[in-house]
Amino acid sequence: MAGETEKITINLGFVDLGQIDLLVQEGFYSNRTDFIRTAIRNQLAAHADTVKQTVARKTLALGLHHYTREDLEAVQAKGERLEIQALGLVIIADDVPPELARATIESIVVLGALRASAEVKAALADRVR
Repeated sequence: MAGETEKITINLGFVDLGQIDLLVQEGFYSNRTDFIRTAIRNQLAAHADTVKQTVARKTLALGLHHYTREDLEAVQAKGERLEIQALGLVIIADDVPPELARATIESIVVLGALRASAEVKAALADRVR
């Protein structure tokens, strides 16, 4: 599961944290994380129509997108450049050299997470929005 999640940090007031701990103690949730995940999922469900409309309007690709060296070499062979727009997770394979990424990726907009080598991220830093 660690490969399928992204770690975030939040700051909560002591009263809110105490209320969460009380609900955990009373058995409503197994732990703080369970409470927070449930709260987030409830908010996402409440705003699902807005998310769907925005994804369609912004032409975002939804889900997991994995770009391999072979994928980018094929793009380069066609003389094309990618404009990656995604909601979810974008992975640029570890064997993609920074020069190839820079030659084939015009821009990246990721609402979620971008996973790539430090070298590729550095090479694309001015193209990530």
